[in-house]
Amino acid sequence: MTSTETSLSGIPDVPSAAADRRRWFALAIVMTAAFMDLVDVTIVNIAIPSIRQDSGASVSHIQWITAGYALAFAAGLITGGRLGDIHGRKRLFLVGIGGFTLASALCGFAANPDMLVAARILQGAMAAMMVPQVLSIVHATFPAHERGKVFGLFGAVVGLGAVSGPLLGALLTEWNLFGLEWRPIFLINLPVGIMGLVLGSRFITESKAPRALKLDLVGVAMVVLGLLMLLYPLTRGEELDWPLWGYVSMAGAPLVFAGLVAYERRKAARDGSPLVELSLFKVKSFAAGIAVQTVFGVGLGIFFLVWTLYMQTGLGWSPLRAGLTGVPFSLAVSTAAGLSVQKLVPRFGRGVLQAGALLLAVGVLLYLWEAERYGMSISSWQMALPLVVMGVGMGLIVAPLTDAVLSEVPKEHAGSASGLINTVQQMGNALGLGLVSVVFFGVIGDDLGPEQVGPAFVDAFQYALGWVAAVMGVIFLLMFALPKRPVLHAEGQEPEFDSDGSSSTERREPVPVA
Repeated sequence: MTSTETSLSGIPDVPSAAADRRRWFALAIVMTAAFMDLVDVTIVNIAIPSIRQDSGASVSHIQWITAGYALAFAAGLITGGRLGDIHGRKRLFLVGIGGFTLASALCGFAANPDMLVAARILQGAMAAMMVPQVLSIVHATFPAHERGKVFGLFGAVVGLGAVSGPLLGALLTEWNLFGLEWRPIFLINLPVGIMGLVLGSRFITESKAPRALKLDLVGVAMVVLGLLMLLYPLTRGEELDWPLWGYVSMAGAPLVFAGLVAYERRKAARDGSPLVELSLFKVKSFAAGIAVQTVFGVGLGIFFLVWTLYMQTGLGWSPLRAGLTGVPFSLAVSTAAGLSVQKLVPRFGRGVLQAGALLLAVGVLLYLWEAERYGMSISSWQMALPLVVMGVGMGLIVAPLTDAVLSEVPKEHAGSASGLINTVQQMGNALGLGLVSVVFFGVIGDDLGPEQVGPAFVDAFQYALGWVAAVMGVIFLLMFALPKRPVLHAEGQEPEFDSDGSSSTERREPVPVA
């Protein structure tokens, strides 16, 4: 075994100086890829109004530019992780970053909105191949005593991506480089992706799981089918005047999910490799946590898209002003997330998460009050207070939530459960984006004159905020089923990784977008 090879367990032997340098180069490469994915999520929202104006995209196109990415990413997370375990994490990382770069080019040179939607779906699918390998490669490359330092760096990357994405998107849109309008927000991925592909092939060490589970392709197909039957009619319904087939499709989605449960039970009994480990739902706190993550994703999906449309189309602000307005929110999330994990949760347990849900609701209601009071004349500084309150609330939730949900999950299923949590959060986000057609565009009248568009979008934003506040109230109630105090860290258990690269003690944050 050379100095850069891993043992059968997937953990490297004590590295030589050369191997040590290689693994830190590898870390920089995978962190750059993670940063690229995070920025791509946040950078698109700020450019949505410009995309709509320049390309003539319809309401459903706008929703699918964001929801299509989220859906493909969610559906492919577990599959991408398991493919990495089976065929090699380095190999899948290179496939993912190469495909992500190609999809970014297709987005940047899209000839029409339909092509852009298709490219975004491909981009989400490639991100699902790339992102799960990041933490898997970290786990396979760094020994346990160094992973705390590495995860600290990962948290910094998440915070940097959350803050820089909206600003970078705003600047690229404002500058209109080479007359390309919004297209550079995607094309900027090309040099980063090519560099990651070249350097990753040289410095990342290959690793595989010694006993990788088989792929449950039928389970993946049923999840995607059920979500499409639910989301497609929601997204197109308003535009198509709610046809009968849409209601039939949405009514059939729960039947598909019921069939998925029955199939997964049989598959678990047959070969022990289902897509979803159904035994986890016997744990009360986990079942409640899945509900919290799903509903939380719905709320985030609704808010961030309508917030961008409100500022740029409703109030007529430039992308740069909208991006700068969101900075207090992103900074508040990052600050509160660090405090919640290090100081607050060890003392107050579940109450910290519930306080976060209440603060989010208070911030949304404060925002609603200000939007009604100031109307079209509201300023960025007047939005700062509700955004900071909301940011603190989100920070108190997103960092410790995974640990709280996993506290009562059996140790052998911790990694699988963590992957499922991240997947349903993304699926909830896609559902929230689909609901935008109901809670936002559904209250905007047809055939508006130019002078009516702004006030209509402002009114629709206020209506959508009421729904977001209600979602936060539901989350607060669901959190009563979580354990009062997470126990994984107190027991000193080693972080466990599953096929999606998620850790039972990993604190992965949904990325705020402005």
